[in-house]
Amino acid sequence: MSNFVAPEIKKFAPWDYVVFAALFLVSASIGIFFAIKERKKKSSKEFLVGGRQMTCGPIAFSLTSSFMSAVTVLGTPSEVYRYGASFILFFLSYTLVIIFTSELFVPVFYRSGITSTYEYLELRFNKMVRFAATLIYILQTILYTGIVVYAPSLALNQVTGFDLWGSVAATGIVCTFYCTLGGLKAVVWTDAFQMIVMVVGFATVLIRGTILNGGPTNIWQCASEGSRLHIFDFDVDPLRRHTFWTIVVGGAFTWLGLYGVNQSTIQRCISCKSEKHAKLALYLNLLGLWIVLVCAVFSGLVMYSHYKDCDPWTADFISAPDQLMPYFVMDIFSSMPGVPGLFVACAFSGTLSTVAASINALATVTFEDLVKKFFPGISEKRSTWVSKGLCVLFGALCTAMAAAASLLGGVVQASLTIHGMCGGPMLGLFTLGIIFPCVNWKGAIGGLLTGITLAFWVAIGSFVYPAPSAKAIPLDLSTVGCTLANSTNALTTAAPTTAPARPLLADTWYSLSYLYFSAIGCLGCAAAGLLISFATGPSKGEDIPPILIKPVCNLFCFWSKRLKTLCWCGVQHSSKDVDFENNMSKVIAKKTETDDTFQNKAEKENQSQLPGYNPEEKSYTNMSIESRL
Repeated sequence: MSNFVAPEIKKFAPWDYVVFAALFLVSASIGIFFAIKERKKKSSKEFLVGGRQMTCGPIAFSLTSSFMSAVTVLGTPSEVYRYGASFILFFLSYTLVIIFTSELFVPVFYRSGITSTYEYLELRFNKMVRFAATLIYILQTILYTGIVVYAPSLALNQVTGFDLWGSVAATGIVCTFYCTLGGLKAVVWTDAFQMIVMVVGFATVLIRGTILNGGPTNIWQCASEGSRLHIFDFDVDPLRRHTFWTIVVGGAFTWLGLYGVNQSTIQRCISCKSEKHAKLALYLNLLGLWIVLVCAVFSGLVMYSHYKDCDPWTADFISAPDQLMPYFVMDIFSSMPGVPGLFVACAFSGTLSTVAASINALATVTFEDLVKKFFPGISEKRSTWVSKGLCVLFGALCTAMAAAASLLGGVVQASLTIHGMCGGPMLGLFTLGIIFPCVNWKGAIGGLLTGITLAFWVAIGSFVYPAPSAKAIPLDLSTVGCTLANSTNALTTAAPTTAPARPLLADTWYSLSYLYFSAIGCLGCAAAGLLISFATGPSKGEDIPPILIKPVCNLFCFWSKRLKTLCWCGVQHSSKDVDFENNMSKVIAKKTETDDTFQNKAEKENQSQLPGYNPEEKSYTNMSIESRL
């Protein structure tokens, strides 16, 4: 490797196109299969949440595949290659996130029988809070999906010659096709298939790369000599890009906003046939997250071992760090037609699964939170067609948004920044509703606006005034083994000369690690919400159905019944699952107060009976009643 010269990277061969096309055909076929199989089930509930009869296995695969997107396949190995293996600490973040999601958020959402996560906000607060949160979610998801579609298409286009806009269009069309035909079931089972493709693609790269670079021992030694194994950096400086604290604490806030209160995740959890299956799906998904993370991190180490003497990015063989992984694949598999196609299929599997889940979630939120509000008397048949029309609309919007993603930088940082800007304040809002019974609707809307303002302020400021390189400088990358067209290429970094014009906040507030954006939004929302609620008069506990609150405070004041009662602000905190019927009656009554159109529907159903929910099994067994609320 000492005299490494940039190889002539071959473009896609016919076999590569065959393998890649097979992925799209299988994905589309799954949509057709479920469209035919479920053709007699006309309700929107069947289309949007799979009739609430899904099991934990496919849901776990679907969750892993959706959130370990092409951003992970392309971005994480590049991050490890440039900054070291500290990215592996995300396994702690993922663990915290799954525990909080399964034990805090999912039980509340599942038992309240909602279809859209934002229905909860109307039940807990009012229509205004629900509407504001819905709009923020739609903005967040469309922006993120644009990155997921555009970034891998660009990277693969510049390295493999695969047509940029052809791949963008193909992704949008195929995802929209099987979402529209098969609904949630098609999304879930297609995700399961794509998860398998992702793991196989990663495994193929790891095996080939390890063999070419002298085995695991040599790779580990090269990584150690290159300072790539310095994982535990306990520096508390919040301006440092990646430390133990930014990854574990900041990463937990970021991913909790993505998992705990995100419609795409919760929609699949509430589609399970029991609460037990929903929780089990999340814990199985955690195992999948670990596997994909380990594969991505080790791919970065293998890639560093291969290019330790000739970095393709510094040597200008590629134009962006996100192209490192596809460049590496085309390099090591240049003599094996078909295998590069498998990796491209692996990258696009993550893209397809994420985009499909986003389209389905956007359609669900828009239908439940907007369409049904303006057209309350819509029939079930028409509801299904409207839901499918929304899938087509959002498929087109997400594909079109891909054009704007070129301005957002590296895929990992860009995607997590968007989640931090929008997901953090949303996490704070739901936390206020579930944990703090004293918070009223004024505190909720004020907290949300405060969190959004803080998160957007710091995120946009960091985009306009990037952090000093000293806080986020990559590890050493060598070009001594390269044959460079211009020996000064590796040294010309076009250093800006406008440093004196930077505002006072540029090197402090705007230079915070991007992983803290979500924490800022969440904590800002929670603090402002509590202050405003106490200033305007806290909520009366007797007006809040206990099913909408999670007794977290019981863990910290279990020794005193009086203290527990005080923390619950008047809510009947002793209510248990056996009281579920009464709880649901309160939920229905609250819904009636906020939605006049619900009255006619409520009179048609016996409200004294549990609509499809079995409190002993914590599952939905009477699915003849389509409407939960």
